[in-house]
Amino acid sequence: MKKFSVIDHILSLEKRGMLFGLDNIRAILRALGNPEGAYMKVHVGGTNGKGSVTTILSKILTQEGFKTGKYTSPHLHSITERFSVNDKDVEYETFVGIAEYIWQKIEEEKVEKTFTFFDFTTAVAFEYFKRESVDIAVIEVGLGGRLDSTNVITPLVSIITNVGYDHMDYLGKTLRSIATEKSGIIKDNVPVVTGTKGISQKIISQVAREKSAPLYVLGKDFSFEKVRERQMNYMGINWKIDNLYINLLGDHQFFNTSLALCALEILSNKGFPVKESTIREALSDIKWKGRLEVVRERPTVILDGAHNPSGMAVLTEYVNNNLEGKRVICVFGVMKDKDYRRMAKFLSSWTKELIITKPSVERALEIEKLKRVLPFAYTASTVEKALVKAKELAKSDDVIVVTGSLFTVAEARALINEIF
Repeated sequence: MKKFSVIDHILSLEKRGMLFGLDNIRAILRALGNPEGAYMKVHVGGTNGKGSVTTILSKILTQEGFKTGKYTSPHLHSITERFSVNDKDVEYETFVGIAEYIWQKIEEEKVEKTFTFFDFTTAVAFEYFKRESVDIAVIEVGLGGRLDSTNVITPLVSIITNVGYDHMDYLGKTLRSIATEKSGIIKDNVPVVTGTKGISQKIISQVAREKSAPLYVLGKDFSFEKVRERQMNYMGINWKIDNLYINLLGDHQFFNTSLALCALEILSNKGFPVKESTIREALSDIKWKGRLEVVRERPTVILDGAHNPSGMAVLTEYVNNNLEGKRVICVFGVMKDKDYRRMAKFLSSWTKELIITKPSVERALEIEKLKRVLPFAYTASTVEKALVKAKELAKSDDVIVVTGSLFTVAEARALINEIF
């Protein structure tokens, strides 16, 4: 199969949408000889923060000298961003070669399952990490947990960051139903780390008891305290680390870092010990594209992929705590399957100079529908035109925030240097 044809095939699978269940991915992995069994794993789920936790864990383990795979989604600019080893994305030619191999195996083994884009990329990740002989791989859940393609693994530790309202058409309309789906990654006797509260925590606790999985809850078994912006103290199961500097914006990263550190405490007793000096060095240098990422100064341009009410609440907290007194201009483009009305309420609380737009993907919400919710906003038919308008409105001391979807952020990120 020609290289361009392989990529066309992979991308065409996105049109199949969501097909939940593990039979499809298991069939592919059987054809490959179950590569996911060749190394240790960490499984990271939740509504928000799972990408940050995955990145923090991967960075620290890599810094300590363990060969570490990382699988995240979605990507910003290239599909190869989803797969990395020791913080280096897979080479495009390597990715294509693995994709060709998997298609060949599917045909040879006559795998007749109807699998999805995410089934296939998950198989690519597992095969790539096997070929690279990683010591450990940090695997981010795609959607939900119980029926997510990644849920074929048995990890050393599972993490459920939090539970919020997102993907309700698939996961249910209540926090109870969403938490039930996300708790599906809990495995028998495998420790679980969580930052959930209320009914979500109760459900996760119940599932953990049923599966004899040791449970560690933020605020009960481990905690953190803010020292100042980007600096925290961590009080863990056994560790106490003061004055940790985290090179990521937003107080929510204290929450994410604490979950990662608790997981590292557990991993340290399972063959992956990590020194405090390594933790400090890794966190002081960590980067995470598209999440409160400052890409330009004067005017300051911040990109944040908040794509649901929980994410927008975190962004709102950051704006209120760190941009007080600043004039904030916002570019907002969102997907049609998101709770954009609740997201709009958050936006309206901190900006009156808002430009609504539509990124160039089929799932994007039409500008006309968004305008009904945000009648005061400017409109721009493309992300490029929205950025041009934001530049026209902004003075050198102002802040431009681009948010609503990682699709919006990705388009903006590719255009920033050209427009500003």
